[in-house]
Amino acid sequence: MEIKKVGSQASVKGPSEWFTGTVRIDPLFQAPDPALVQCASVTFEPGARTAWHTHPLGQTLIVTVGCGWVQREGGPIEEIRPGDVVWFSPGEKHWHGAAPATAMTHIAIQERLDGKAVDWMEKVSDEQYRK
Repeated sequence: MEIKKVGSQASVKGPSEWFTGTVRIDPLFQAPDPALVQCASVTFEPGARTAWHTHPLGQTLIVTVGCGWVQREGGPIEEIRPGDVVWFSPGEKHWHGAAPATAMTHIAIQERLDGKAVDWMEKVSDEQYRK
């Protein structure tokens, strides 16, 4: 058994290569091998968002606070709120973040494949972000 005490893992700023706007990542856990799962709480300030990306084994988001937007390639932007659970299939190109006027926090859960949990792509443009 391992207990990770609150505050024992430092928050990190979302890297500008992967995010637009102000994003804070609070790591929750990365299961030890042979398990593959990892999890973080991610907070997006209003208008902040991820770049387009995929996950080799998919991703689950659980919205905990605020109002956000998600979009898969070729689909409409969809609003998400606390209690909503979003599943992105393996390899599905997508982005997620806060709505323009409201911050949003979600729990992000994904698994590693060959040590990698995400493939980052181009940033979501301001034009793409507008609904």
